Amino acid sequence: MHIQDILAERKPTFSFEFFPPKTAETSEALYSTISELESYEPAFVSVTYGAGGSTRELTNDLVVRIKNSTSLDPIPHLTCVCHQESDIESILQRYAEEGVSNILALGGDPPRNLENYNRADDAFQHAADLVRYIKKFSEKGNHPDSRGFGIGVAGFPEGHPATPNRLKEMDYLKAKVDEGADYIVTQLFFSNDDFHDFRDRCELAGINVPIIAGIMPVVSTKGMERMADLAAGARFPAKLLRALNRAGDDSEAVEKVGIHYATQQCSDLLENEVSGIHFYTLNKSHATREIYASLGLKTSASLVA
Repeated sequence: MHIQDILAERKPTFSFEFFPPKTAETSEALYSTISELESYEPAFVSVTYGAGGSTRELTNDLVVRIKNSTSLDPIPHLTCVCHQESDIESILQRYAEEGVSNILALGGDPPRNLENYNRADDAFQHAADLVRYIKKFSEKGNHPDSRGFGIGVAGFPEGHPATPNRLKEMDYLKAKVDEGADYIVTQLFFSNDDFHDFRDRCELAGINVPIIAGIMPVVSTKGMERMADLAAGARFPAKLLRALNRAGDDSEAVEKVGIHYATQQCSDLLENEVSGIHFYTLNKSHATREIYASLGLKTSASLVA
């Protein structure tokens, strides 16, 4: 289903993110997670795309498998780094032929094994360029939906790590929307004040597309450290840190603290009429299922207006 229809039908939306597995063992674990979460009827699920397209085929295969073997609506990530127009056209053509309706267009990061990678060689320097190309691809009638691909882009409530100037950050985000993005999904955050302020600043900048909040519960102290690496600049509020410190080395207590905190975030977001909540699942279902239970949700359609 095209994202415009999803956003019109589901208010708010609930959605999940998965990343492509690299081994047979992790593949089976992921499909078990997908099966457990499918019954929650998410509005869509997204599938990540490794740095520099390092998981290109794995991402493509997972997206197609989800599309063809489940009731879920997959939205693949697609990035600029290490890609030429021919690469992007080939990927878009495959997705169009498989009936995939939407794309999440991102700038992306270089692979870690290419420390001095020269981005000047990439066909797309910014996510706005990729959005423009996807729209151009669609306008040629390459997609079965006359509207072409629905397009999402990323937003950063805590600020984009590569753009310390918060005014320019809004200019760059607006450029992505002006090129044709249908919605924004945010990087993970732990202070809802940051999200509410970000949403207000988007409104002031004339950005009027739905903004979906990205939530990732802390389920381990090691996982929290990884979050800080993945989301450069992520801020962990003192309230959360104090609660985690009280849990100490008790891994079960740490997980309960993280899930409780994320549930409070979600409750506040819903009270403030968020357009949607996107759960970064890390390919596991437990935390998401616990949050649903605490919110009184049986399915993702439970709160649809």
